[in-house]
Amino acid sequence: MGLLNFFKGVGEKIFGKEHEAPAAEPAKQAEVEPLKAQALLNHVKQLGLAYNKLTVKTKGDTVILEGEVKTQEDAEKIALAVGNVEGVQVVDNQLEVADPTPEARYYTVKEGDSLSKISKEVYGDPMKYGVIFEANKPMLKDPDLIYPNQVLRIPQL
Repeated sequence: MGLLNFFKGVGEKIFGKEHEAPAAEPAKQAEVEPLKAQALLNHVKQLGLAYNKLTVKTKGDTVILEGEVKTQEDAEKIALAVGNVEGVQVVDNQLEVADPTPEARYYTVKEGDSLSKISKEVYGDPMKYGVIFEANKPMLKDPDLIYPNQVLRIPQL
């Protein structure tokens, strides 16, 4: 799947102050990396996302995903779950997919967007917003709760 870019300053807030190293102390960053990776892994587990084997590594604002998943959808959802976290800018998705299918496309939410507006833009039909909502569960819990710069999966119809 490769590299996905995200907006570092937006997303779910899963890191506490103990996961942040002051900019003036770069040597301490190495000490907090395992904690940050563990928090991201716990986030994936809490969402109930499917995987056979998963290793999460962090290097600054980059997350590296390694392991095995059954479907392309599983790999994409895991990448989006960790990418849409405040403080993450790049996800290097190296997950091996047992049953590969074509990748979904991605959409970055803009100010004023709604799932129906996005659906009209990408599918030509605003009533297909449910397809986008389902493709982004469990990260999305309500079709009305999206935010600017959030990255969403847009599956093929």
